[in-house]
Amino acid sequence: MRVAFLVAPEGVEQVELEKPWQAVKDQGWQPRLVSTETGEVQAFHHLDKADTFPVDDVVGAAEADAYDALVLPGGVANPDALRMDARAVAFVQGFFRAGRPVAAICHAPWTLVEAGTVGGRTVTSWPSLATDLRNAGATWVDEEVRVCRAAPGTLITSRRPDDLDAFCTTLVDEFGAASAGR
Repeated sequence: MRVAFLVAPEGVEQVELEKPWQAVKDQGWQPRLVSTETGEVQAFHHLDKADTFPVDDVVGAAEADAYDALVLPGGVANPDALRMDARAVAFVQGFFRAGRPVAAICHAPWTLVEAGTVGGRTVTSWPSLATDLRNAGATWVDEEVRVCRAAPGTLITSRRPDDLDAFCTTLVDEFGAASAGR
């Protein structure tokens, strides 16, 4: 199973990239770092620069059909940059059109709002996004992790880094179930 991790060139919360990445690798699946530019992405520990990570694929050249699932890590700047990039937004929309599972944590649902993919769904996120998500037609809940199976495709959302264990367990279960159902 190939899993895309979509991040901006700068601003992804490192732990929200690394923990789900490791969970995917632990399943024997292939994680791929997808960004809007070639080279490396700069991760952060909240507001402080952290490590850099090499980009595997670039949106525009990479199509959603080449992957089985999508993970959207958070960080405040990361989803804000992604939602301003039409290619990144189209990439996200491609997963929903294909009915492939998507997982988003913390501030990452901002990208989903821009992609127009939260209407009619029940989601969670960092609390400051609640109004944005409601305005986009979602029902926002304050839960560790939320799975919404409204068509098309499964959406897994989570609130914050403290919820990563539940988020990772859930995305592995849901991605595995989706893969087995194909």
